[in-house]
Amino acid sequence: MAVITETTPAQSLSASVGKLKLNGQANGNGHAHSNGNGHANGSAQAQEKDAKLVDPFNYVGEVMGDVDPDYPFKDLLPHNPKRSHPDPALPMFDITDRGHFADPNCARLRRFVESRGGTIRELGICVGTVIEGENVKLGELNDDEKDDLALLVAQKGVVFFRGQQDMTIESQRDLGAHFGPLHKHATYAVPRRADLDDVVVVYSDRNSRPDMFAFSRAELFHSDVTYEQQPPGATILRLLVTPDVGNDTLWSSGYAVYSSLSPFYQKYLESLTALHTGYNQAASRSAVHTVPRREPIETVHPVVRVHPVTGLKAVFVNPGFVTRLVGVPKAESDNTLAFLKDCFAQQTDATVKWQWKAGDVAIWDNRVVNHSATFDAYPSLRHGLRVTPHAEKPISVEEYERDGKVARDWLTDRFERLGIQGPKKDDGKTKTGGFRD
Repeated sequence: MAVITETTPAQSLSASVGKLKLNGQANGNGHAHSNGNGHANGSAQAQEKDAKLVDPFNYVGEVMGDVDPDYPFKDLLPHNPKRSHPDPALPMFDITDRGHFADPNCARLRRFVESRGGTIRELGICVGTVIEGENVKLGELNDDEKDDLALLVAQKGVVFFRGQQDMTIESQRDLGAHFGPLHKHATYAVPRRADLDDVVVVYSDRNSRPDMFAFSRAELFHSDVTYEQQPPGATILRLLVTPDVGNDTLWSSGYAVYSSLSPFYQKYLESLTALHTGYNQAASRSAVHTVPRREPIETVHPVVRVHPVTGLKAVFVNPGFVTRLVGVPKAESDNTLAFLKDCFAQQTDATVKWQWKAGDVAIWDNRVVNHSATFDAYPSLRHGLRVTPHAEKPISVEEYERDGKVARDWLTDRFERLGIQGPKKDDGKTKTGGFRD
């Protein structure tokens, strides 16, 4: 079995990191033994029988068994502090997106990357950019460069950084706080270390086995905590430990979903609102939290929102939190939401898949992309930390255009920038079917 390694600022951790294991028992060389089927021999097989089945639809991470005493990130393992009463509801924050202060071409960020021998490379036409370079460190960005990063994330949906092992949870939170007030999750676990209530722990190991019969892959695409009145914008996930293969994450563009629809259907969706509920998530955590951090809420948001910086329209629904369309008969609501769910899951030309390495950071804009993990690497260990800044209350097309601005379609905007014609109108004739090998 592969060895998981990570460089950390504390040199005292370096020896123990080499002993981390995916499953089974690490041998003297830091390797866990595995049989030909990919399962660890020895005690891991017994532990596998005792693993708790978890529904990935409602699961982020808990410690459900023993942890290696040499594990270097024990203070960042998930923890659910007991509460005597819930906290008050979240206030409304005064938020101005930092992308408004960016250079239109992200020139300051590009200079920072190039001065350190790095590169900025697009992974897809619509979604995904990776910033590479061993000397490119997120913790060294100044405020101007962070503003450019906010714009790049808004434009491309998600931006990846490799090799950020020296990033601390303090610098991750500082970066998040530059983008907006940090969200405190209503129910999910926080790190064991004190004073990190605005950090979500992502964790799975051999003691938590995904129940593959409890969900469909399409249902797992979601945007985080959209039931909040001011759901997240630029969101930062850093993985401390990850398997060599598997447990990838996919991001699918809400810009592209909108652009894929007919003008008639676009207008129909622009007229709709949807109910986003936190009650189902709260119920799924009731066995862990007898008293949640906050009482669950429900919020109505527009089905199509406009990003305040890019001015682009994005479909803003997800099966994780949206239960129905408001003012629409149930059959129509169910079918519309099912169609949009499948749009996010099936648009292969507007989805990016990231294969994680320890120390990687992904920053995505929850306003304009849905995301999903693959849950395919059980019983491997995966441990990450998410910092989730609030953004503005979602802006409808009507609201955005009240003062004379015009919200735009991503694909139309792209064609105009390229100086080419958009797709021709349907001629109303039968299209010959075919198959391209």
